Amino acid sequence: MTERKDELAVNLARVEERIADACAAAGRTRDEVTLIVVTKTYPASDVRILSELGVRHVAENRDQDAAPKAAECSDLPLTWHFVGQLQTNKVRSVVGYADLVQSVDRSRLVTALSKEAVRAGREVGCLVQVALDADASGRGERGGVAPGAVAELADLVAGAEGLRLDGLMTVAPLTGEYAGREQAAFERLMDLSTDLRRNHPTANMVSAGMSADFEQAVAAGATHVRVGSAVLGVRPRLG
Repeated sequence: MTERKDELAVNLARVEERIADACAAAGRTRDEVTLIVVTKTYPASDVRILSELGVRHVAENRDQDAAPKAAECSDLPLTWHFVGQLQTNKVRSVVGYADLVQSVDRSRLVTALSKEAVRAGREVGCLVQVALDADASGRGERGGVAPGAVAELADLVAGAEGLRLDGLMTVAPLTGEYAGREQAAFERLMDLSTDLRRNHPTANMVSAGMSADFEQAVAAGATHVRVGSAVLGVRPRLG
């Protein structure tokens, strides 16, 4: 365990240095950017080590993995983010541990989240996931809504009991006009955030950027970056 802690400490320090350098290059202060460590596929023991190393935000994308892990780590001072595509039949479980759901992308999901948040007596933070590769159906390859649908869905979240509209999230798309243009994609998200804050001034969270591209997200103005493999190592194969 000491060996693993040393490994994670080194990786975390490298990521912190990258974030600090990106902030400096963008004329921002380090405290403007929050690191969320994506712990999917990794055990609760790693989450515990990360907490010991000062990490306060962790993210998961599969409820079947996240629920038992969050329960095992319930004594830790952590904020849990759910970042995967969320089916409504998993909402009750997710609301039990997630402080924020970053992948809100349809009205039915808002209704389900609101119902379960009220039932659980919790307030759940929500980010509208933006699909910058949205097709004719208005949805992206990895979930999300088209930019033109953001305002309507955000209004729905803001008006839903038990939910709090915190801002926007995106994943750099692999197809469409922004494929291979991460910085441009994140700048587009920032424009959408500016539009959103005209009607919802407290919804100022912008979650963008992962291990390979978070510097571009910081340059664009992201407030939160989601980093997995750069901290925890290359993920083992699932299955």
